[in-house]
Amino acid sequence: MSDSPLADTVAALQPRARTELAELVAFKSVADLAQFPKSECEAAADWVAGALRADGFQDVALLDTPDGTRSVYGFLPGPAGAPTVLLYAHYDVQPPLDEAAWVSPPFELTERDGRWYGRGAADCKGGLIMHLTALRALKEHGGVPVNVKVIVEGSEEQGTGGLERYAEAHPELLVADVIVIGDAGNFRVGLPTVTATLRGMTLVRVQVDTLEGNLHSGQFGGAAPDALAALIRILDSLRAEDGSTTVNGLSSDASWTGLAYPEEDFRKDAKVLDGVELIGSGSIADRIWARPAVTVLGIDCPPVVGATPSVQAGARALVSLRVPPGSDAAAATKLLAAHLENAAPWGARVAVEQVGQGQPFRADTSSPAYAAMASALREAYDGEEMQTAGMGGSIPLCNTLAGLYPDAEILLIGLSEPEAQIHAVNESVSPQELERLSLAEALFLRGFAERS
Repeated sequence: MSDSPLADTVAALQPRARTELAELVAFKSVADLAQFPKSECEAAADWVAGALRADGFQDVALLDTPDGTRSVYGFLPGPAGAPTVLLYAHYDVQPPLDEAAWVSPPFELTERDGRWYGRGAADCKGGLIMHLTALRALKEHGGVPVNVKVIVEGSEEQGTGGLERYAEAHPELLVADVIVIGDAGNFRVGLPTVTATLRGMTLVRVQVDTLEGNLHSGQFGGAAPDALAALIRILDSLRAEDGSTTVNGLSSDASWTGLAYPEEDFRKDAKVLDGVELIGSGSIADRIWARPAVTVLGIDCPPVVGATPSVQAGARALVSLRVPPGSDAAAATKLLAAHLENAAPWGARVAVEQVGQGQPFRADTSSPAYAAMASALREAYDGEEMQTAGMGGSIPLCNTLAGLYPDAEILLIGLSEPEAQIHAVNESVSPQELERLSLAEALFLRGFAERS
């Protein structure tokens, strides 16, 4: 890593970063009342607000967003006439899934094999700590050379759009010359990467009903229409024989022209079992960055333990569709709903309810801010050149900000490299990546101010 006074300061701040990340990870801030109490998210939001106030931010506010959650805002003034940079992260996290599968407790930051484990460590509580560390380092070396706005979202993982709608209703709040989204990640540890594209997302519940109530499978099975079997057929229609996504009317043949993703690396990153084939066609980058991808996130039906010999009267599923850049998420939602309804066998009744939606995003990597970031990453990563990649996940706020502030440059960096296993059990963050990216962000803010 760069040998400079600024780099030394960032390194010296790492124990504080670990302590604060442990405090943040301890909040079970899943923005879903069905799984965790709202008080956990409220406590996390209060922690963020307190941290901003302690670091000298002004106008710190807890924003009540339309989806019932809170985002946290703060403003740190810079020199007169300096440009304004908006730094984004989110404090809400994915649920821990099977807590028994975690090697260490999901809400207790634990160091193991050179990494820090805990839900949200990389996605995206670590992103907030990255922002704070960069700003603290700059303060010790002449001050922060730009005006800084920080916005920390409270419901990004749920895709309920609270902050997007709040920003649309208060467009003056997040105005900035540059927006740094700290919710992406390097292609792999040690390879500095900015994310140029994001797939959008639509999330729907599909309910299938065939009977007024469950029936004895011995007495009625064979003629009574089984809602669970109907749902399985409907869901199966969303994939071709090779596993490619097939939603009627939705294009699925786009190609990716940037950084390549070797198949052997993908198999390792995804921990694919020996002998199991990958799905889809085209290159790996085509499949995960440039084309739609459907995933059945959950099915409501009787569990195996305690199941009775019954023909099911109703069943439902939660279905996610990742939407590639160049497609409209709202149009994709309509196509998905129509496909699900039309695929119903035996006249089964199908109801589709939209749960969440976010548009895809494509950045302008030729902008001056990207040149400043390339220089900063090169220095922080000992001469390694910045790479440009896509990301299969969604950050719905990106398109909202791009629409509200068309002249702003938007950059995506972060801590979610493959080893981080975000959204899975045993999520972790590399402390070395946290240190390097904190330095890179500090260098970027300094360099961008000089270029401006």
